[in-house]
Amino acid sequence: MQTELMGKRLELLSELVPRAGVIAHLINPTNPSAERRMRDVQEAARAKGVALSTLKAESESDIDAAFASLAQLQARALVVDPDPFFSSRREEIVALAARYAVPAIYGWREATTTGGLISYGANITSVYYQGGILVGKILKGAKPADLPVRQPTKFELVVNLKTAKALDLTVSPSILARADEVIE
Repeated sequence: MQTELMGKRLELLSELVPRAGVIAHLINPTNPSAERRMRDVQEAARAKGVALSTLKAESESDIDAAFASLAQLQARALVVDPDPFFSSRREEIVALAARYAVPAIYGWREATTTGGLISYGANITSVYYQGGILVGKILKGAKPADLPVRQPTKFELVVNLKTAKALDLTVSPSILARADEVIE
């Protein structure tokens, strides 16, 4: 579902930072879904009337270079692709977003609980619970090929107001009303 949620993340970020005429999208070009995700974010940016700059990073030095290029691109906000490579470096990415004072949205709540501004994605606890049910069925003899593929059904929006304050952003009541968790 991560690819399908990319447009929603851009919408939320553009609502949070309405004056961002340029939004950057940090993506790992080696991810098999990279092209589709780039297209989805580009379509959402067009619909919102904002310019989109794609920043490709497949190594730690690429991440540093991508953040360093934000000012040159005049990007006022950042969509961080929910790639496992970025997830494993979430603390570094959150710290870079703070250092460069760029509002960023993430696909995992853990980024927001470690200081990121906002996240929107599948509730991981629910996903693991569903996975456990499938494992239980397999252990009881069900054939994996006979089991239905399940997609997440529970999604969560998490907003970090401490980070918003540090970025001098006002979070709209509309976003706060939709948030599943607000970190103060």
